[in-house]
Amino acid sequence: MAETRLEPTYRVETERDFDEAVRRVEEETAAAGFRVLHVHDVAATLAEKGFASEPYKIVEICNARYASRVLGEDPEVGALLPCKVNVYRRQGRTYLSALLPSAMAAFYPGPAVAEVAREVEQAVRAIVDRAR
Repeated sequence: MAETRLEPTYRVETERDFDEAVRRVEEETAAAGFRVLHVHDVAATLAEKGFASEPYKIVEICNARYASRVLGEDPEVGALLPCKVNVYRRQGRTYLSALLPSAMAAFYPGPAVAEVAREVEQAVRAIVDRAR
């Protein structure tokens, strides 16, 4: 019997340079009605500790309406919030990736959480695709 594997992330490659890709994620986040809460410069943080890294930023995004709905169902879901979109360089290529909210629903099962996860997943995939 073949095992079905849930893909936890959605990843695309972009032709944009790294900084432009980060800007596009921020712009598309706002256009989708979400808010950028914070941008973590992972490469800079690692460099402060003496570790070399290619450019890597994590853009934390949230939509208060969705967050309120899912936290109302199960406050423990907050452990996986907010949604994150990663922008990083590997071997000369720039990638965008995001944890898929459907993966969250696997940890916190329930029809209401799954419904919100589906809606948010569509939005996050669209943000990534348009930022590409």
